[in-house]
Amino acid sequence: MRLTLPLTHLSGGLSETIVRLRERIDTTSEEAVTGRYKDMTVHLSGRIGKAMLGQKAIDDVSNERTQLVLKESRLEIIQQSLTAIDDNIGQLGVRMKAALGSEDFTAREAVVRDAQAALASTFSVLNTRHGERYLFSGNATNTKPFADADEFLDDVRTMAASATDAADFAAQMDTYFSTPGGGWQTDIYAGTPTSSDPAGVTGTDPAIIQSVWGLAVLALSGSDETLALFDGNSDALIQATDTIADGQAALTNVRAERGILQAQIETSKSALDVEETVLTHAFNQMTARDQYEAASELKQLETSLEASYTLTARLANLSLLNYMR
Repeated sequence: MRLTLPLTHLSGGLSETIVRLRERIDTTSEEAVTGRYKDMTVHLSGRIGKAMLGQKAIDDVSNERTQLVLKESRLEIIQQSLTAIDDNIGQLGVRMKAALGSEDFTAREAVVRDAQAALASTFSVLNTRHGERYLFSGNATNTKPFADADEFLDDVRTMAASATDAADFAAQMDTYFSTPGGGWQTDIYAGTPTSSDPAGVTGTDPAIIQSVWGLAVLALSGSDETLALFDGNSDALIQATDTIADGQAALTNVRAERGILQAQIETSKSALDVEETVLTHAFNQMTARDQYEAASELKQLETSLEASYTLTARLANLSLLNYMR
């Protein structure tokens, strides 16, 4: 009768063991999936600071790559836009010279129509965005850079009507485009004349100005216009074909410069890949958990937990008579 049954003590001890086993199973199962220790502070002890610096270095590489990919996307769209402008212009200057030389009225009118379409398309392309960022507006990235092409044609039409000769018209056009208070930068182009982005192309770039200058003159040289300055084989019209050629040459140079930037980005991305590989390897050496080992331990823990549950059930059903036996 003096025998004290230790059932309460045994049950309490098993309950604590079961709780610890379940916690350890949760931790090990997570480590088996992630391949990393869950509690880095305990695992690394005095090396936790070094590990944190390693993780920060990996994160910095990832952030830098994200920025490079963003720049790469913008550059690609800029390249596509400039290519589209060049394609729109095509052989318009050459075709107009040929039509003027042969006095082919039908061919000339065809060039006029194509120039009008090319100018409208060019203005549309120059309003291209990447996300919420306008790519041809300089630093005013939230502002739509270009007005409607018809407004620009109205300005050119007015200057052509008032010009005394081709030289006077050229001087007016030059002032119109290059002067900050001129019509181009006050009425047509709403962006900034410069860009802090090395890849940016603004509406004051010679490649853009020369292209739209030449297209506008060709577009206004049709029979439906009453501009004497552009009649026949006028000097102003011949000069416009040369201006278009200059614009296309400038477009080629701008595209080449952006191509160099694209190549530099590819080189930088390759260097980041190597750096990330080295940093990740070093970080894994400190923090990685062998997934096979974790899975094996998990199996053992589950077996122990099952055994603990079985023993607990038996103790719960143990009677005095069974205990004495």
